[in-house]
Amino acid sequence: MFRRVRSATFLLALLALLTGAVSHRGAAAPSAAAAASRAAPVLAGRALTFPADYGSHPQYRTEWWYVTGWLTTAHHEMLGFQVTFFRTKPAIDDGNPSAFTPHQLLIAHCALSDPKRGHLWQDQRIRRAGMGLAEAAADNTHVWIDHWSLHHDAAAYTAKINAEAFSFDLTLTETQVPMLNGDSGFSRKGPEAQSASYYYSVPHLKVSGAIVRQDQPDQVTGEAWLDHEWSSEYLDAEAAGWDWISVNLNDGAALMAFRIRGLRGGQRWAGGSLRGADGRLQILQPADVEFRAGRQWTSARTGIAYPVQWRIRAGNREIDLQPLLDDQENDTRLSTGAIYWEGAVQAYEQRQLIGRGYLEMTGYGERLRLR
Repeated sequence: MFRRVRSATFLLALLALLTGAVSHRGAAAPSAAAAASRAAPVLAGRALTFPADYGSHPQYRTEWWYVTGWLTTAHHEMLGFQVTFFRTKPAIDDGNPSAFTPHQLLIAHCALSDPKRGHLWQDQRIRRAGMGLAEAAADNTHVWIDHWSLHHDAAAYTAKINAEAFSFDLTLTETQVPMLNGDSGFSRKGPEAQSASYYYSVPHLKVSGAIVRQDQPDQVTGEAWLDHEWSSEYLDAEAAGWDWISVNLNDGAALMAFRIRGLRGGQRWAGGSLRGADGRLQILQPADVEFRAGRQWTSARTGIAYPVQWRIRAGNREIDLQPLLDDQENDTRLSTGAIYWEGAVQAYEQRQLIGRGYLEMTGYGERLRLR
């Protein structure tokens, strides 16, 4: 464990030296390297195509493949799980010929939400791409760091994670086509058009496989959600963080909704997608989405307070979210530099359970800074 912590700390320090960038509350010092390594802009009108867009897009600054879901063990335990791979393009001169220059960084997070444990099992990795350490393929989803991987083949994903004290070996089979969020996959994240991403989701993935917790194996089944998103300017200078939900509804429908919070509080932007069981897609505009916070929970480790119960208005629907457990805080300061809450939630409408999903809350302790 100490060797991994030391390695991650060294890599972050090396990156800071190579980029010449010093970050303070999201601001970066300008540098010649940054000017020479301008990332590609996200523009409206670009059609997403598959399978090509399952793969990596290294010309953009930031990208992630995000799998979240619910598992049921053979002993009928209900668990949440998260597997995330990030790719980031540092502000480094692309012409630097050194093999040690980190032109791309890969980061991975994983977590199990376990009510019996009372808090998350979690782990993280960070590596520079190449040299046999890590890679993200461009032609399909195949991203890996050491013995952690997410791979897409035909109509299924496989997630293999060998973490500290726990592991996953899961198959996630597609049951629905990708859902293109925003304007055919162009998803605005702020008042200005450049604050945007390309974004699609794959809801209702059928999960099977095995997990291990402290050398105790369990066969599991369940349902999951995959998000794939890439951007070069995700948050503008007035954004503090975001709240995001994905819900696999029991009738086969799917809901994604988010809001971007401003530095002065309140909603700076919002959006979402609601796809019915019949496949009809409703794109939610900022006025269609409202997040109303309920009960708060405060982390004893960090002192950060998070609203863990919510009422979400998405179009003409109002959904209440209840957490599987309160303590689903992720401390990823050794990789992304962020502390955030992400965990399994149950969705209710008029007090009836209508689905299960995940809630993510960023920027509550301090403004979120995307590396």
